[in-house]
Amino acid sequence: MAKTLNENCEKYTIARDVRALGIYPYYRPISSGQDPIVQMADGSKALMFGSNSYLGLSDDPRLKEAAYAAVKKYGTSCSGSRFLNGTLDIHVELEERLAKFVGKQEAVTYSTGFQVNLGVVSCLGGRGSYTLLDETDHACIIDGARLSFSTVYKFRHNDMESLEQKLKVCEPEAQKLIVVDGLYSMLGDLAKLPEICDLCDKYNASVMVDDAHSLGVFGKNGAGTANHFGLTDRVDLIMGTFSKSFGSLGGFIAGDHEVIDFIKHNSRSLIFSASMTPATVAAASKALEIMQSEPERIERLWDVTRYAHKCFRERGFDINATESPIIPLMVRNTEKAMRIVTLAYKQGVFITPVIAPAVPEKDVLIRFALMATHTRAHVDEAIDKLTAIFKSLDIIE
Repeated sequence: MAKTLNENCEKYTIARDVRALGIYPYYRPISSGQDPIVQMADGSKALMFGSNSYLGLSDDPRLKEAAYAAVKKYGTSCSGSRFLNGTLDIHVELEERLAKFVGKQEAVTYSTGFQVNLGVVSCLGGRGSYTLLDETDHACIIDGARLSFSTVYKFRHNDMESLEQKLKVCEPEAQKLIVVDGLYSMLGDLAKLPEICDLCDKYNASVMVDDAHSLGVFGKNGAGTANHFGLTDRVDLIMGTFSKSFGSLGGFIAGDHEVIDFIKHNSRSLIFSASMTPATVAAASKALEIMQSEPERIERLWDVTRYAHKCFRERGFDINATESPIIPLMVRNTEKAMRIVTLAYKQGVFITPVIAPAVPEKDVLIRFALMATHTRAHVDEAIDKLTAIFKSLDIIE
């Protein structure tokens, strides 16, 4: 009898083909923390420009100490969901602080950021409602919409005319939820939140902002995109993750009491999944404390970001319309992108490729991400090496 599962999986040859070319860029084991220079498992060292630890907190001793203390008091797991036995006092304390931080009435935490969007978007998208997505929204938003019972429309990236066209075909009295990334994780540009809020007012819609990559980067003390634009009161839901600037793992959604109460009793990825571990809760809580008490950390991030933008542009790189520490180095060719990553790694620079389906083939890029712990010297070394590599592949002159 044929092993259909194996036979079907064997038809997937892309990864094997890339490995055969010697340019496979994924699953590279690291044997140290996410610092500006990381120790690789093969014994080499590399400048880390592939991490989302924007504030450099993932290896901070204070977060480690907080995590150790939580494990000592609460153990390693809550052994259940928040809905049943998995709610600790520190979950509630963190949620209260997060709600205040982003300017909302209430918040609830999930064990990963992916599960936040999966559970929130799916449970809010009931029959007869509409969910409107930017075409470059993160995969977990798209998957959440797929699991919903709502009618789903995608609009062109940051194109307000395209969004309005979609809103016009929605039933006027039906629920309409627009879901966007506050800061787009691949291109590094911000959502056009002021214009989106105006369209929400015009068409009686609501907006949810995924601030996974914005928290710790934009807004007062890193409070996110809505705060950055002064639109906190006009944004209905704010989502965030702890795996980026917070240096931990997990996520949350914040909004009005009634909406969060509905989510707490209807979001399947919350109700049927184990809660954040004590260690991750404590680490995220300590990160929030540091974020609010050390604004100079964000200032350092922006200093090195502005410097890197200037240097890349002066060297002739196409960095698109980035407004953030996420710098897309446009390549527009998948094989060249993988060769760049391989060549850079051999020279001690850790970067990551972004290829289809994450972006269209015409927008294939190298993602160069900065942390507050990077120095200008780190940036100079990386750009010197990348300039030579890009020139060797005829991407820049």
